[in-house]
Amino acid sequence: MVTNRPRPVPGVQQRWELIFPTFWADRTPVHEAARRGELLQLQQLIESGACVNAVTYDSITPLHEASLRGQAQCVKLLLDAGAQVDARNIDGSTPLCDACSSGSAECVRVLLSHGARVNPPLFTASPLHEACMNGSSECVQLLIDVGANLEAHDCHFGTPLHVACARQHLHCAKLLLQAGTAIPPGIPRESPRESLGNHPGKHLPLPPPSHPAEFPRS
Repeated sequence: MVTNRPRPVPGVQQRWELIFPTFWADRTPVHEAARRGELLQLQQLIESGACVNAVTYDSITPLHEASLRGQAQCVKLLLDAGAQVDARNIDGSTPLCDACSSGSAECVRVLLSHGARVNPPLFTASPLHEACMNGSSECVQLLIDVGANLEAHDCHFGTPLHVACARQHLHCAKLLLQAGTAIPPGIPRESPRESLGNHPGKHLPLPPPSHPAEFPRS
């Protein structure tokens, strides 16, 4: 069906899409500036009225982009401009999950200071899982300090300790054990917790997956 839709005036249409992007869209200039860490460009876009909560087809916000790339200054700028701190992408991950995945402790601090939930209700890996997967002991400690759930369970990876062991991130495993995490089935209890510090080169065994048909992602 043909409609008599008015033709956009050059320049006006671009500004309209900048300020009021469609809900499902390709990455906006705000996404690109946040991803690249272009702080001045991002500031100018925000001042011109660009939407800081625009989402892509896969529900990624500019805050997700900045967090995943470790762009802490852009993260702070977006949050100060009203970005949703616990926005979820298509996988359910929040910007805090992405910051932990990138290993950016600075981004984690900024997000937590703006009220990011350390234990968001997820059906996928938690921020603590992501930090353990990345091997960022600094991020792991930051999350533990604010009450991260040490026993959070993911159907693919198990607990954060499972992840730390599977990836052989021994310092992360040590932090979890020192914080009081339970030793799950599959990790021999004859290996004392303090041995992690005495034998840093010793590999912890990979626990069996919760479901026989599921295996940890590479």
